Amino acid sequence: MAILKVCRMGNPVLRRIAAEIPPTRVPHPEVQRLIDDLVETMTDEAGIGLAAPQVHQSVRLVVLGDPAPDPEDVAAIPLTVLVNPRWVHRSVEIDEAWEGCLSLPGLRGLVPRSKQVTVAGLDRWGEPVELAAEGYLARVLQHEIDHLDGILYLDRMADLTRLTFLEEYHRYWRPEPEEEADSEDDPDGEEPG
Repeated sequence: MAILKVCRMGNPVLRRIAAEIPPTRVPHPEVQRLIDDLVETMTDEAGIGLAAPQVHQSVRLVVLGDPAPDPEDVAAIPLTVLVNPRWVHRSVEIDEAWEGCLSLPGLRGLVPRSKQVTVAGLDRWGEPVELAAEGYLARVLQHEIDHLDGILYLDRMADLTRLTFLEEYHRYWRPEPEEEADSEDDPDGEEPG
């Protein structure tokens, strides 16, 4: 496994629509190595998700979650690999929450997203999988799948006055401690890729 370089906003690969991976290629060593490298890079960068375009690979592959989740943490997202994900459903009910991105280091933005989603695709071995999610997991899925379509969270923001550097987020925008305890989104911890 290797830690790959994460590209930043401005790199053209982040604005391309990524190519599908032929299902028969998913079990092959080069795709499996890319999956392992994505997980290793995501973990090293303290992210909760990472899309292949973020490491200069314009293919439809995302990883998210924790490779070693705490079994006591009911909110933990287990490691998930999605190849060629496609939307089955996105709720019209929207929620706004703060997001960060490994390709936009040091920034946070208030982003509207569907509260509930269902996505279908292939797992790490090329088997069909469908995942229904709500809350934070739904947000992370939308963030990562957006990367496959050349979309950054800035593009989803309704109000760019809610874009801030992390230091200013802590100073002016961070929820009060009692609000934070009620929130399932943690913009200070792991962030979507």
